Amino acid sequence: MIHTSFDPSSFIQVLAMAPSGDPSSPGGGLMGFLPMILIFVAFWFLLIAPQRKKQKQHDKMIQALEKGAKVKTVGGVFGTITGVKDDRFVVRIAENVKVEVSREAISAKLD
Repeated sequence: MIHTSFDPSSFIQVLAMAPSGDPSSPGGGLMGFLPMILIFVAFWFLLIAPQRKKQKQHDKMIQALEKGAKVKTVGGVFGTITGVKDDRFVVRIAENVKVEVSREAISAKLD
């Protein structure tokens, strides 16, 4: 059985001496970053842009809420808005039961 130990400094030296491609090829630096750029663009169109659009729609819906609107909270509680304050809504969830919820806690307006 052969027992070898791992020496990090010799490993780094081996990596430093490894050939790094053809330095005479034009645009080698840009071509190295091209896959990363393409991945970022894909993430932008598949994840970031749709999420921003959805957030803008939600913010617009929250701003349009007024007294008498039926809403659903993120906790799944259904109720009717009975009051609007600066940073929260007063929601009636049952007869003679009102709660104050933050604007961010409203997930949907019901028709």
